[in-house]
Amino acid sequence: MTSDPHPAALGRLVGRWTTEATHPAMPGVVVRGTVDVEWLEGERFLLLRSRTDHPDFPDALSVIGRMGHDRAAPGGAAPADDDAAALRLHYYDSRGVFRVYETSVDDVAWRWWRNAPGFSQRITGRFADGGDTIEGTSEVCEDDVHWQDDLRITYRRRR
Repeated sequence: MTSDPHPAALGRLVGRWTTEATHPAMPGVVVRGTVDVEWLEGERFLLLRSRTDHPDFPDALSVIGRMGHDRAAPGGAAPADDDAAALRLHYYDSRGVFRVYETSVDDVAWRWWRNAPGFSQRITGRFADGGDTIEGTSEVCEDDVHWQDDLRITYRRRR
């Protein structure tokens, strides 16, 4: 088992955030919301709870962590390659949608993406204001070739 149970960069996401989002299907509409991000006890998984003020945008719960293996191994020890296990975001929303994304966090951005035939998605949310703002525009690919702008979102850390 590694001495550092989680990538330090994930800690950049911990906190309370307000969000503002726009979507090309709803010109002129700004959707406001909140995201609460906290560690699950043991600091192996981040929990993200998001809510919006618009009925057409779902509330969601996401879990981020290294999910490349089942930790219920004999003796409870994680495999030696734990640090190499994929960092994933499991997403569940109020519509009943469930998706799995690859994700990464570094000093520059929080990224997540999924490659699924007929509906791939990706976003790079760039850190600004010393990490207190994250700005990005998600993209969607529905024909497996062409990417189109989708949701534009800004996260602002609440103090």
